[in-house]
Amino acid sequence: MGQIGSRDLELVLALVRGRTLAEGARRLQVDTSTVFRAIQRLEKELRQTLFERRRDGMVPNELALELARRGEAVEAQVEQARELLNADDRPMAGLLRITTTDTILKGLLLPVLPVFVQAHPQVELELVATNQVASLSRRDADIAIRPSMKPPEHLVGAKLGRIASALWASQAYLDANPSYRIPAQMDWAAPDDSLAEHPSAKWRRSKFPGVVPRFRCNSILSIADLVEHGQAIGVAPAFLLQARPGIVNLSGAVDDLGVDLWALTHPDVRHLRRVKAFFDFLRTSIRLDDATA
Repeated sequence: MGQIGSRDLELVLALVRGRTLAEGARRLQVDTSTVFRAIQRLEKELRQTLFERRRDGMVPNELALELARRGEAVEAQVEQARELLNADDRPMAGLLRITTTDTILKGLLLPVLPVFVQAHPQVELELVATNQVASLSRRDADIAIRPSMKPPEHLVGAKLGRIASALWASQAYLDANPSYRIPAQMDWAAPDDSLAEHPSAKWRRSKFPGVVPRFRCNSILSIADLVEHGQAIGVAPAFLLQARPGIVNLSGAVDDLGVDLWALTHPDVRHLRRVKAFFDFLRTSIRLDDATA
């Protein structure tokens, strides 16, 4: 069996993370043909296949995944060594990739983010707002800020607080529909099928099984906006709607809607200065008020 070096590990890691030749090439900053030849050479030298070629991309086998894990460890050690060399009075720098939902980004992170930006002007921030869970193991992001009652055991992180939610309406909507006496009679904005397991969707189906939502959204932020603009009632976090003028809490505090908010990262990168600094920033800056009365 042939030998394998650090560049080979970097190649495998890029393909495991990217899942396609094109994305692997982008991550390595080379062209696709170079990656194609490199992985062919490596598999020939190892006398083993590392990836299954499919129409939709490259699927790593167990050996490739294990090599990628070794590559991640090398990558983290190199990153830490670079930071060690720069750990004097020079300002913190580098790229920090943050993933979260659009709701948390707009309602919690963006209002306080200038504090971090001003404190660390040479740190580049890549913000990805999505309801899809980014893979921290594949380094799609460095830090994930996510609601969860049970974070993945292979990640490390900090609990930032508890998100309280309630059923809301605007006073304008209630005034325009005086004949509506109970929520079951009202127009609802609710999660669509992509968020069918969201706590608010489960709660609505349990408490109001006969309700057919007038608006279906793939974002809780959109539901909150529909409520604020008087189009419907809907469930949303207190941090989005509680302080907005003209908004009425129809349900009070609902324990079943509460969920913890976590900042999570991969163990291999938790010691990086910029990761630690962002965690410290989140602990001191994110404020969650459980009150929804």
